[in-house]
Amino acid sequence: MVGTLLVVNAILSYGQVHRAAGVVKALRRRLQVSARVLRASTWQLVPARDLVPGDIVRLRAGDIIPADVKLLVGTLSIDQSALTGESKDADKAPGEVLSSGSVVRRGEGNGVVMLTGARTLFGRTTQLVQAARPKLHIEAVVAKLVRWLFVIVGVLLVGVVVLSLIRGVPLIDMAPLMLVLLMSAVPVALPVMFTVSMAVGAKELARRGVLVTRLSAAEDAATMDVLCVDKTGTITMNQLAITGVIALGQATETEVLAAGALASQEANQDPIDLAFLAEAKTRHVFDGLPRTVPISFAPFDAKSRRTEAVFEQDGQRLRVMKGAVRTLAEACALEPAAIAALEARVSDAAAKGYRTLAVARGPETGARTLIGLVTLFDPPRPDAKALIASLRGLGISVKMLTGDALAVARDIAQGVGLPNIGRVADLKAAGDQRGKNATDPLGGVDGFAEVYPQEKYVVVQRLQAAGHVTGMTGDGVNDAPALRQAEVGIAVSSATDVAKGAASVVLTEPGLTNIVTLVEQGRTIYQRILTWIINKVSRTILKAAFVAIAFVVTGKFVVSAFSMLLLVFMTDFAKIALATDHVQPSSQPETWNIGGFITVSVVLGIAMVAEALFALWFGWVRLGLATDNTALYTFSFLTLLYFAAFSIVSARERRWFWTKMLSKTLMVALAADALTGTALTFAGLPDLKPLPVSQMLGILIFAMLSCLVVNDALKVALIRWRVPHAAITKADKD
Repeated sequence: MVGTLLVVNAILSYGQVHRAAGVVKALRRRLQVSARVLRASTWQLVPARDLVPGDIVRLRAGDIIPADVKLLVGTLSIDQSALTGESKDADKAPGEVLSSGSVVRRGEGNGVVMLTGARTLFGRTTQLVQAARPKLHIEAVVAKLVRWLFVIVGVLLVGVVVLSLIRGVPLIDMAPLMLVLLMSAVPVALPVMFTVSMAVGAKELARRGVLVTRLSAAEDAATMDVLCVDKTGTITMNQLAITGVIALGQATETEVLAAGALASQEANQDPIDLAFLAEAKTRHVFDGLPRTVPISFAPFDAKSRRTEAVFEQDGQRLRVMKGAVRTLAEACALEPAAIAALEARVSDAAAKGYRTLAVARGPETGARTLIGLVTLFDPPRPDAKALIASLRGLGISVKMLTGDALAVARDIAQGVGLPNIGRVADLKAAGDQRGKNATDPLGGVDGFAEVYPQEKYVVVQRLQAAGHVTGMTGDGVNDAPALRQAEVGIAVSSATDVAKGAASVVLTEPGLTNIVTLVEQGRTIYQRILTWIINKVSRTILKAAFVAIAFVVTGKFVVSAFSMLLLVFMTDFAKIALATDHVQPSSQPETWNIGGFITVSVVLGIAMVAEALFALWFGWVRLGLATDNTALYTFSFLTLLYFAAFSIVSARERRWFWTKMLSKTLMVALAADALTGTALTFAGLPDLKPLPVSQMLGILIFAMLSCLVVNDALKVALIRWRVPHAAITKADKD
């Protein structure tokens, strides 16, 4: 049985390693593209992996940029969203560097290859994903727990062996029972119970739109105390929206929006065109206007920096344009002073994170008139502010990390309740002065602006070095290393395949509301595992100390090796049902510094030893157990069995045992365990003699009163003394 469990765990571990390798493979596949290269005075199509620095490459609309390239000739508009997560395209002029992995949306030009493969920004991201490894906190806890259990059992067994040698008991007679007691210290069922708990939680999360790709992430979510969130697509909508319309001259806002919408085309799916069309529809700008018939449409071009449309209205052909402010101002023949005034407005809007476009109209062949300015913005998600407040209510500190300029980041962050945003350069300077592990890198701030991709990874590492269990959200390739390094890496619904592959949690629905569900479910799983630990420690003390002390006092082993082995497996595997138990999540992040709970477990174990020994004394004196070894073995077996069942009922709740009802699965498992153990005493098994029903009922009632009255009161008092915060659940706080 133990060997089977080890094999299952080995298979699961191999699966996790294989999945991690798949992340890197996905990144490498993204690098396998072709490029048009000028070699030997001719243009050739070669695989991107064959490029070398110095090659001249041709880039056109639709191409994936095959390396880090410096643009020599031409102007391009490129989509960097897979790298940066930003929704809007970036315009590139000669002399600027184009990052590998970006997609050319408009324009064409020539460039020289600067860096290739692993030396590019994209390639360095691959290497970071390979190096990223979150710390598995539960492994350290289990290892420490097992060591202490062996110490407790070992000390008791050493005492028993020494006393046995003094009394002349042969070692060969003691060996089977000693081996069984040692095995009782091994958490045989913990791997299965842990896996089942994770699987049950993952199933519930999947039903609510949260996919857990690494089972331990749900448990890590319970202890997470810092969540780093990407701005674009996470806090914001990742889509442009019109936030302001400034009419110029005699024009009205409705006319400005109507002209801008006419200079847009839905089929192109351009974010700016869609923003104009959506705003025009919302404001009903075409209601009551004469019918328009489209004649022609010219999409945005990097050279013209505008879109144009010609339409017919009331028998007259008109031309409308929208685009860069300076471009349209010059096309409308404005004076330099007027252009300078317009650009000042653009600069003011840019400081707040707004993008400004101009709108013009006029006859098809005559002079155009600039009729207005329109500001666009990637707005915060409607649920972002409430979500951040909810997470703070759960004791989680939310930090925003974004590549935006400081002014833009502050404007967004203040709207969602994160007022204190700094520059990442300040973080690096502070880290250089004080050392990586000296202080909390995000203490006193709500996030950082001007963060490059590799710096998100460094921020996560420094938070972990400062003792935080860290979560990270993201959507782009640039976020993959940080998602992989964080204990809880969360890929949003719009994330790239690489980001989803690196993350341990994937949201299948827009927004971040389900992160609250993830945290609450994680804390529920934590409570179930903690119950198992409390019960394991107390019952290990009960079994080992009961046998050892009884031997010292009576000179007999009061339970046989066979019945003890049967008891270990029956009770340990019944506790797997704890994975389905009803528990209430706590209001604050959990911690695996559970010294207070271990103290409670030890005291409860000692109390059960005293109670079980009292029951044994009564049976020894009043029931004739001193002269009937098989009856003695059965009596001790049933005592330990019933104490095991009722101690679980008490240990599963941090308050009084009746506060929350047991799950049906756990109730059935415990009842079946007790009934099966009782029935086995009538089956003629070795060293198990049937006892009178009155004695069985007496043991049952005594164990129930001891665990659910005396020990439960002791448990509540100890928790209030040693771990007072544990008695406060989210429901209590609400």
